[in-house]
Amino acid sequence: MTNAAPGRVAFNALRPGEDADAVATAIKRVVDSGWFILGPEVDAFETEFAAACQASHAVAVGNGTDAIALMLRALGIGDGDEVITSPLSAAFSALAIMMTGARPVFTDIDPQRLTLDPERIESAIGPRTRAIMPVHLYGQAADMRPIETLATRHSLHVVEDAAQAHLATSDGRPVGTIGAAGAFSFYPTKNLGALGDGGAVVTNDAQLAARIKRLRNGGQTARYQHGESGVNSRLDELQAAILRARLPLLPKWTARRRAIAARYREELAGGPVQVPRQFDTGHVYHLFPVLTSRREAFQAHLASGSVETLVHYPIPITRQAALAPFRPAECSIANRICNELVSLPMYPGLSDHEVSRVIESVRSFAR
Repeated sequence: MTNAAPGRVAFNALRPGEDADAVATAIKRVVDSGWFILGPEVDAFETEFAAACQASHAVAVGNGTDAIALMLRALGIGDGDEVITSPLSAAFSALAIMMTGARPVFTDIDPQRLTLDPERIESAIGPRTRAIMPVHLYGQAADMRPIETLATRHSLHVVEDAAQAHLATSDGRPVGTIGAAGAFSFYPTKNLGALGDGGAVVTNDAQLAARIKRLRNGGQTARYQHGESGVNSRLDELQAAILRARLPLLPKWTARRRAIAARYREELAGGPVQVPRQFDTGHVYHLFPVLTSRREAFQAHLASGSVETLVHYPIPITRQAALAPFRPAECSIANRICNELVSLPMYPGLSDHEVSRVIESVRSFAR
């Protein structure tokens, strides 16, 4: 993200703000310690993040993609297996499945919730299906109760892509703890972001957590003893310390995101764009998408008023060239939605005045 010129409403702001002193102190602490990989900061962050997610265990890894792949591998999912997931997400959701040797299978989305439509999943379940991976998109949980019922009926794992849903809940239950495990990303733009890459898996299964810890570190059972083929995917001490500095602020930042979203919802109701519904009060608003069939004109209009927007995501995963060998089924709802999505500015540092400018710019599009 480039720095916005004065007067612009930036889409996001990634430099440390109110957390700057705590982040600087954390960085200095690690540099002074001389310990940079798999040390006390990672241990402490895993304990603290697990507590924040109301999970028994957290395993910190190199990024959110690895978190998904390692979570699946630890469950024994790999070559020849299939995992059902959403066509509307960052492509990394599907790429992580492919990293295990498994095949992603896509079913269409609910046009209102924008997450997996449980009613469409059963027809995609086959003899090779091993798991269902809902994506908690934009900070809103997928419709988990019917997904769990389906998974139980067919003896499938439920694994959660919670990369955009830190502290979100589904019917009061923390995401990441509903299925066998949940994967989070700490990419800098996330609700809890590092100053670099990072990820974690949370689970209530001690054996699963232990295996992910082995897999992230080359499959080592002891130093220089590799019991299985693992990878090198370890959250470094610097990023762990930075995340520890920021984690206590996450509830406050989440409350601010919800307050901004409440204004958008109230003041854009009946306006020139469609505002997707909030289905659960546990929504944490990683992003705030709206829908319009005139996307290019809408973005140009907001840009003329110095309001930055982005699109998440312009291409459904099923139409990505990387997925072509799998010949994924077309998902007509996702195809349409991807042509209409626009994300408005949404981050805790937005001032009330900037939120008002975004609202006025959107409303003036009708004029």
